[in-house]
Amino acid sequence: MPKTESNPIALGTPAADFLLPDADGRLHRLADSQESPALLVAFLSNRCPFVVLIREALADFAREYGPRGLAIVGINANDPVAHPEETLARIGQEAAQQGYDFPYLKDADQAVAKAYGAACTPDFFLFDGQRRLAYHGQFDDARPGNGKPVTGADLRAAVEKVLAGAQVEGRQVPSIGCNIKWTPGNEPEWFSSAA
Repeated sequence: MPKTESNPIALGTPAADFLLPDADGRLHRLADSQESPALLVAFLSNRCPFVVLIREALADFAREYGPRGLAIVGINANDPVAHPEETLARIGQEAAQQGYDFPYLKDADQAVAKAYGAACTPDFFLFDGQRRLAYHGQFDDARPGNGKPVTGADLRAAVEKVLAGAQVEGRQVPSIGCNIKWTPGNEPEWFSSAA
C-alpha cells in the first residue's frame, strides 16, 4: 500500500487560521479554541486504512483529553469529486459513526491543508497555548498489518507535556499514511504523485 510521510514542519510555527464548515453547516475557526491550553489539528480521511486503524482510539483519546483542556479539530481535505466517500455529508456520517466529539470539517479548496503543510492522513499538528507548533508526528507506531497495538502513545506523551506547560522533548517520528487526495491541478509543490 502506498505510504506518504508527514512533511517536516519547524516547531514553533504558528497555527494557520481557518474558517471551515462541518456537515451541519456550522462554521469553525481557529479562534474558537483560544481558551484551550492546547490544540490538536488532525487531517483525517474516511477511507484511508491508516486512519481507519486508529479512528476508534482517536475518538477515545478525544473524550479523554477534551475535559483536560485539549481542543481538537479534524479536517478532511481530500478531493470529494474523485473520492465521493470524502464529501461533507459523508464526513458528518463518519463523525457520528465513530463518536467523534470534536468538529470534523471540510477543507473543500484544500487551502487549509496547504497552509499547514499537511501531506498525509492522518497528519497531527499539536499546538501549545500560544498556538505554536509543539508536536508534529505519529499517533503511535501501529500501522495496518504490523500487528502493533493502537495506543496513541506518542501523541499522548506530547499532549501531557503541552498541558503541563512543558516542552515536548525527543525525536518526533513523522506520521505515515495515505497522501492527501489533491484536486487535479491543485497539488502543492511538495506533493509527489509517486507517493
